[in-house]
Amino acid sequence: MDQTAPPPDPPEPVEGFGVHLTRTEENVAEIDALGARLQEHGGGRVGISGVLGDLDRRMRRTFVPWPRLLGRAVDRAITWERRDRRDLRWYPQGISTSVRTEVERDVLVTSWYSKKDEGSRVSFIDLAARRYRNVLLVEPTLVDGVPGLKPLKAHAGGVVWHGPYLHVAATGRGFLTCRVDEVMRVPAAAGLATYGHDYVLPVRFAYRAANEEGVTRLRFSFMTLDRSTEPPSLVVGEYGNSKQTRRLARFPTDPGTGLLSTGEDGVSRPILDGEDGLTRMQGTAVVDGTYFVTSSHGTSYGSMHVGRPGDFRTTKWATPPGPEDLVYWPETDLLWSLSEHPGWRWVFAMDRSRLLKT
Repeated sequence: MDQTAPPPDPPEPVEGFGVHLTRTEENVAEIDALGARLQEHGGGRVGISGVLGDLDRRMRRTFVPWPRLLGRAVDRAITWERRDRRDLRWYPQGISTSVRTEVERDVLVTSWYSKKDEGSRVSFIDLAARRYRNVLLVEPTLVDGVPGLKPLKAHAGGVVWHGPYLHVAATGRGFLTCRVDEVMRVPAAAGLATYGHDYVLPVRFAYRAANEEGVTRLRFSFMTLDRSTEPPSLVVGEYGNSKQTRRLARFPTDPGTGLLSTGEDGVSRPILDGEDGLTRMQGTAVVDGTYFVTSSHGTSYGSMHVGRPGDFRTTKWATPPGPEDLVYWPETDLLWSLSEHPGWRWVFAMDRSRLLKT
C-alpha cells in the first residue's frame, strides 16, 4: 500500500450474490433421548458450567522474548499440555471467546479436527486458571427408539460463540450450531464411543449452504463475529490458492435470537464484502470496518494483514508457523489466534493498536 496516497474507496457491498444458507430442523428429540440415556448411567447434561468446573488439563505460559521468537506481532502466548501440543491425530483450527455470553469467566474456545476419522472437538480454556478440557462434537442419533451419537466430521476451520450458541464451520456444507448448555458427560458405563473424551456437545441444527447455477458455493473456511455492527454480523471467509475463490462475506444476525437473519422465504443471504482476496487466508477479525487477517506459509512464519478487502497492509513473520482462525477481545484490545503444527502449537494474542501502527 502506498502510505502517501489516500486509500482507494472500499468495494461496494454486494447483496444476494448467488449463495445462501437454509437452517435445518432442530435435533430436539435426539438430544433429549441422548441426555436421558446418559442420565441413567450417572451422566447427562451438565452445560458449560459443568465443563468449566471440571477442567482436567493445564495450559503453560510461554514467555515472548524480544525479538519476538513466536512472530513479530505476538505479545503473549500459552501452549497446551504435551499430549495435545504434539498430537498427530488432532489439529487445532478455530477460536472464539466468551465475550457477552452468560459465562462470567474469561474463556477461550478452540476447535480441532481429527486426521484419524474421529470427527471434531472443542477445547474450553479458562484464561485466569490456565486450565482446559477437550469436548467431542457429536451428531445425536435416534434409531428405532435407541438414542446414540456419532462424531461430527467437519474440518471445523472456524468457531463462533454467540450467546448460548456455538457455531462450527464446515467448509462447503455451511456450518453447524450447538447450544453450550447441552454439553453432556458420558460415563464409561453408557457404552458409547467418544475416543477418550468424557464430555460431548451435540449438534442442534445446521445451516446448509447452497448456490445458484453458475455461482461457486461459498466455502466456510473460517468465521468470526463482528460486534462493531448493530446487530452483530457473522463474517465468513474462504481459504484458497490463486486459482480458487477467496471471498469475504457477512451474514446479519437477528437482534432477538442472535441467529442469522432470514428473508420472508426463511433463507439467509450474505453480503459480499470482497472477492479475489488474499491467498491462503486462515482467519479474520473485523473491528469498526477494519479487517485483520492471518495467512499461512507452510512451515514458515505466518503473516498478518490489516485493512479492508482490496487494500491490505501486510506484516510478514508476524505469527508462529501455521496460524489459523482469529478473534477480537474488545475489553483488552487483543486479537487471539492459534497455530496448528505439532510441536509448534500456541494460543497467542496480538495487540490490535500496535498492528494498526505497523
